[in-house]
Amino acid sequence: MKSRAMKPFEKAAILFLLKHLASGVAGAVVLATGLLVLDVANLATLMGNSEHGIIAAIMLYASLILTFGSVAMGIGIMTLNEDTRP
Repeated sequence: MKSRAMKPFEKAAILFLLKHLASGVAGAVVLATGLLVLDVANLATLMGNSEHGIIAAIMLYASLILTFGSVAMGIGIMTLNEDTRP
C-alpha cells in the first residue's frame, strides 16, 4: 500500500479539530479537578474511602474529557461558516 501525503487542507482541518479538542480536554480537567478539590457532594471523600477510588477518578476524568472534547469539536464545526466580520 502506498503512503499518501496529506494535503494542506487536510492538515488544517485536523489541526482545527485538535485545537478544539484540546480546549475541551482542558475544560474537563479543570472541572473534574475542581469537583475533587472542593469535595462537591463529598465526591473526593467517597473516592478516598473506596477501594475502587482510583477507578472512579479515572472514569470521572475520562467521561468528562470525552463529553467536553466532543462538544468543543462540535461547536467548532458548527461555527465554521459564521462570518466574523462586522
